[in-house]
Amino acid sequence: MLDYDKQLQEPMDMPDPEFPIKVHTQRFSRAGVVLFPHHWHEHLEFIFIERGEAVFECGRTPITVRAGDLIAVNSNELHYGVSASSDLLYYAIITDTSLLHSAVSDAAETKFIAPIQQNQLLLRNHIRGDQHITNCVLTIIRELERREFGYELAVKSELYRLLTLLLRRHIVTVLSQAEQARRIQTVERFAPVLRHIDTHYQEPLFVDDLAALTGLSRFHFSRLFKELTGHTVSEYVNAVRLDRADYMLRHTQLTVSEIAAATGFNDIYYFSRTFKKHKQRTPTSVRGF
Repeated sequence: MLDYDKQLQEPMDMPDPEFPIKVHTQRFSRAGVVLFPHHWHEHLEFIFIERGEAVFECGRTPITVRAGDLIAVNSNELHYGVSASSDLLYYAIITDTSLLHSAVSDAAETKFIAPIQQNQLLLRNHIRGDQHITNCVLTIIRELERREFGYELAVKSELYRLLTLLLRRHIVTVLSQAEQARRIQTVERFAPVLRHIDTHYQEPLFVDDLAALTGLSRFHFSRLFKELTGHTVSEYVNAVRLDRADYMLRHTQLTVSEIAAATGFNDIYYFSRTFKKHKQRTPTSVRGF
């Protein structure tokens, strides 16, 4: 398998390396807060929304989620999240597929576990209204939190059950090795572009300059960028700038005009219109929140 750019890889430690699965409880009390920046890891991740709303991006697809929804993040899949409500609570289950390996390679491993790990089987990212899957996820969360005698058996059996339900009801595609190689190469090639935007969002950014970082023509760069992120370059840059502006409005004493300039908006009126369009609130109302 090809390696992604290591600067976008999230280090992933496990409390128990011999039983590599964990659950995080995340609470956020403000809308517009970045939950996690663009990153990837080799582990599978399942994000269950207990209450509130958020917007996640998996690969190139933005997904608006609400209470009861599940997000399945495939192995090696670039993902990102931002809160969309003032009362957000979600659980993130992160597991290494090695937990499901057999001592001797069997049909379950060769037909399903290995292809999931190698991204030849891709799960649908957004699951809504599937009570059997919800019950399975909640059982895993409860077992990992309580850690009662035999919880390892319970967690492992429920994880097998969860993957079975997902594969039967929510598999999105099956990739060949060549298709997976192309997918990884695209993320690898565009990682410097995403990093550059994240660190230089306050400066003028031009498509030709960003395309030069990948060695692609403007046309091919724009097409692949849209496939990877789900946005045009200008849409993506604006989203990054607006997220930074939202944070600065809430956590600094800079004026709205100063924040607009600090996040790359030279026109305060354009900044205000764009902010309201994307955040459904005016900059001044966020400042007074």
